[in-house]
Amino acid sequence: MTESFAFEPRNAAECMEVLQQDTLVPRGLGRSYADQATNDQHYVAVCTKMNYFMAWDEANGILECQSGTSLEEIINTFGPKGWLPMICPGTKFVTIGGAIANDIHGKAHHIDGSFVNCVLSFTIMLADGRILTASRTENEDLFWANFGGLGLLGVILTAKIKLRKIETTYFRQKSMVIKDLDHMLEAVTKYDETFNYSVAWIDALATGKKLGSGVLTLGNAAKLNELPEKLKADPLKLHATSKLFVPFFLPSFVLNGLTVRMMNKVIAFVQNSPKDFVHYEKFFFPLDAINNWNRGYGKRGFIQYQFVIPEANGRQNLKEILELIAASGCRPFLNVFKKMGEGQGILSFPFKGYTLAIDFPVSRELHAFTPKLDEKVLSAGGRLYLGKDGMLTAAMFRAMYPQYEQWLAVKRKYDPHDRFSSNIGRRLELSARS
Repeated sequence: MTESFAFEPRNAAECMEVLQQDTLVPRGLGRSYADQATNDQHYVAVCTKMNYFMAWDEANGILECQSGTSLEEIINTFGPKGWLPMICPGTKFVTIGGAIANDIHGKAHHIDGSFVNCVLSFTIMLADGRILTASRTENEDLFWANFGGLGLLGVILTAKIKLRKIETTYFRQKSMVIKDLDHMLEAVTKYDETFNYSVAWIDALATGKKLGSGVLTLGNAAKLNELPEKLKADPLKLHATSKLFVPFFLPSFVLNGLTVRMMNKVIAFVQNSPKDFVHYEKFFFPLDAINNWNRGYGKRGFIQYQFVIPEANGRQNLKEILELIAASGCRPFLNVFKKMGEGQGILSFPFKGYTLAIDFPVSRELHAFTPKLDEKVLSAGGRLYLGKDGMLTAAMFRAMYPQYEQWLAVKRKYDPHDRFSSNIGRRLELSARS
């Protein structure tokens, strides 16, 4: 249990007023899974009221907005004009500041890279009250260190980002059943050349000959002349507000071995969609359709364990990791597999290789198991996504991110007294302990 003191700034001056008294960490819509935007017994600046559009260059598709602007707000405003965010993660309830702090990625990382690739520049308030502009040519060390920097260098105030021009808000989709790990790796490599978007669901309970089985979903943005007539009537259709929700935390016993296996079968059926054209809402943000979906894990909650490992010896390492998970007694509920492109940045998570994100309901066995999984990922040359991590140790973090010293040098330059701090910052020794 952690308790932070939250406030909702509307400008840099209100952030500075609090910063003169205590440490703080900026927070967006709180879609990170652990302690990324908590600051026990200290302040959290919830920046969602800093959400104004400031300028729009339609000729070049460049939007300047405040950091508390969400992807949903951008989609709602610019979708009907024929523009969408270039990089979309698994939820639209993400702020621009949060997208930078975690350098988010999506189903097209092998083509588009991570969020840094659509950001031209941003302004940031430092610990001493200065407001600097950071870009690839101005204060470039500050620019690169903020992508994956978990909000520990300052409060991002505004950003200039590039949007993607679209003809429709639909995607042409192809789904295929995958029989085993060899089939999975062969398919993602083959179709990466013809589909911009690629993601797979893996049955992490499968063993033996079915190890690595699942469903691969591929897609490309649909052009207007490709749509069937019934969809052409509203080619830039927006999502409706979801009325589905989980009203309360389900009892812990609901997620047992039997129900997890049943849900895996349901997920496999849903993922193997026969539809040729899918709306962006279902294609990018399937979980957004259910409000408070996390309550399905009960009050004990869950962790999302996401790692990336190099392609070299990837098949053998993935096989060993999946076998380790299957034998652990920890029942994975949702498992998403992707192939990633080249990485960049200092603490940014992605690099060229294979990534698997696994939802583990919290259990007695989990705390003892994740260090074993960490060791296996590290031995494969991999690392964990800090934007979702909740259990990594400082020593393991340093081993997985050997470039951390470069980031700490930037931290000492711009925040020498550790005025920006958080629970994960202290846990990973990226900021001083209270």
